[in-house]
Amino acid sequence: MTTDRYHLGDYAPLVSRIASHLDAESVPARLSSHDHTLWSDSPAEIADRLAWLTLPTDIQGQIDPLTKFAATVRSEGYRHIVLLGMGGSSLGPEVIRQVIASSVNGVHPDMLTLDSTVPSWVSATSAAIDPARTLFVISSKSGTTTEPLAFYAYFRRLVESSLQNGHPGDNFVAVTDPETPLAQLARSDNFRHAFINDPNIGGRYSVLSLFGLVPATLMGVDSRQLLSRAESMRRQCLPTLPTADNPGAWLGATIGALAKQGRDKLTLVASPRIAGFGLWVEQLLAESAGKNGTGIIPVAAEPLETPDHYGADRLFVQLRLADDDSAPAAAEDRAMEKLIAAGHPVVRLEMSDAYDLGAEFYRWEYATAIAGHILGIHPFDQPDVQGAKDRTVSVLDRYQGEGQLPQMKTDDVGSLAHLLAASNAGDYLAVMAYLPDSPVIADAIYRLRRRAIENYGIATTAGYGPRFLHSTGQLHKGGPNTGIFLQLTQEHAHDIEIPGWPFSFGILADAQALGDLQALRELDRRIVSIRLAGDPADAINRIADTL
Repeated sequence: MTTDRYHLGDYAPLVSRIASHLDAESVPARLSSHDHTLWSDSPAEIADRLAWLTLPTDIQGQIDPLTKFAATVRSEGYRHIVLLGMGGSSLGPEVIRQVIASSVNGVHPDMLTLDSTVPSWVSATSAAIDPARTLFVISSKSGTTTEPLAFYAYFRRLVESSLQNGHPGDNFVAVTDPETPLAQLARSDNFRHAFINDPNIGGRYSVLSLFGLVPATLMGVDSRQLLSRAESMRRQCLPTLPTADNPGAWLGATIGALAKQGRDKLTLVASPRIAGFGLWVEQLLAESAGKNGTGIIPVAAEPLETPDHYGADRLFVQLRLADDDSAPAAAEDRAMEKLIAAGHPVVRLEMSDAYDLGAEFYRWEYATAIAGHILGIHPFDQPDVQGAKDRTVSVLDRYQGEGQLPQMKTDDVGSLAHLLAASNAGDYLAVMAYLPDSPVIADAIYRLRRRAIENYGIATTAGYGPRFLHSTGQLHKGGPNTGIFLQLTQEHAHDIEIPGWPFSFGILADAQALGDLQALRELDRRIVSIRLAGDPADAINRIADTL
C-alpha cells in the first residue's frame, strides 16, 4: 500500500489549521453524503457527478463479465486494441497502459491510444495495426465528442476494406452513458458490444469506471486487483476518520491551503516507470480547479533543476515506486532532499507496486474535491471548455462556406522571448503543440522547457493538441491570467480525409488550433502562435537556442 511523508516546513501549522476547519465543518462526512453545498448553492453538475465516491465497491460485479469478454477477444486473435477517445475517456486508460499493462505478458493485445486529430498521428496509428485484427474502443461520455466520431468514420472504412468476410461491426466496441448518440450508433452499426457506464460520474473522475476498466481488462490488466487497491484507499478516506488520518483529505488540505498562499504550481515528480501518471493528474487538477480566475496549475514531466531555479509558487509532490532503484529514481530522491533543505514544501508518496495506481486514482480524486472546497471552486464542471469548441465549430462552418480556413495570425520567436523577459513571479509557460507525439519532438519540447526554467525562473507545462483542449484547456482560459502560451503548429505533409465528413483531419486539427487561439486572445491571454517550418523537432530546438 502507499506510504506518505509530508515535509511542509513553515506551512505545516497552516495545513493543520485548515484540516481542523474541515473537521469542524464535517466536510468529509458531507462529501460522503453528496452535499452539493460544499461547492455551490446549486446541485447542477454536482448531485449527478459523485458516484465515483463508492465506485471501487459498486463496480465489482462488472469484473467477471469484462474478464470473459476480454478472453473472447483474445481467443479470436485480435492483436491490437485502439482506444478512440478524448480527455477523461482516454487519459486514464493510457496511464494504466503505460504503468501496468506494459509489464503484462504478451498473450494479450497491445493497446494504442488515439486522441489527436493531427494527420501524422492518425496515420501512424493506422500504420501500426492490421485493421481486420484490431478491436476499436470508441469512448465518449456524451456520445457526441467530435474526435472519437471522426476516428470511427475513418477506421470503420479501413475495417470494411480489410475484411474479406465477416461483420465490420464486430471490430468495434462503445463505452458511453445511457442512450447517447454513440449508444444509438452502436446499435445501428451492429457494434460487438456497447458498455453503458453509470451516468453519475464525471469524465475526469471515471478512470475506475467502465471507461477505464474496459480498456484495462482488454489489455490483460488485473482489474480486480486495481479496484482492490482503490477500495483500500476508499476505506482510509471514510468520513469517520479525522482529516489528519484521511490520506485523501490531508492531501487535498495541503494542495488547497498552499494554493491559497500562492504555491499553486503543483509539480509532480514521478518515478520513470510511473511517469505517465502525470497525464491523468494534469486533467484532473487543471479541469477541476482552473476556473473563476483561480486554480491549481499541474506541472508534470518537467526537467528537474536545483532549488534556486524555483520560485515561491511551487508545491512538489513526489510519487515513487518502492522498488525503483534506477539511477533516475535515485536522482529524483536527491533532488527532493535538496528541495526540502531549501525550504520548499515537498510531499512524498510511495507506491508498493504498479497496482497501487488504483489507490492513487482514488486519493487524488478525493483530494481534488477537498481542494475545490477550500478554494471555493466547483470541481465537477468545465465552463470554459465549451468556448473553444464553439469557436472551432464557427471556424469549420466558415471553411465549409468559403472553402478555406481563416488566416491565422502567427508570431515569431522574438515575440516569445519578449513575453518571457517581461514575465512576473508566479507566471508559467504553457507549450501547446499541435504535433505528433514522437520521442524527438518530446525531447525538443523538454529542452525548451529547461531553457525557460533556467533563464526565466518560471514553471512550465506542455501538452499535445487537441488532447489538452479536453484537459488543461479549461485552466488556460478559466484559471488565473498567469500563463504565457506558446502554440506550435505545422503544415500537414499528408492530410487524411474523414469518410462522409465535409473536412479532413488536417482541417479539423487546424480549426481546433485556430479556435483555441481565438479564445485565448479574446480573453487577453499572453499567447504566441508559431507555424513551424521544416522538421518540427529541429524548429523547436532553434526556439530553445534563441532563448
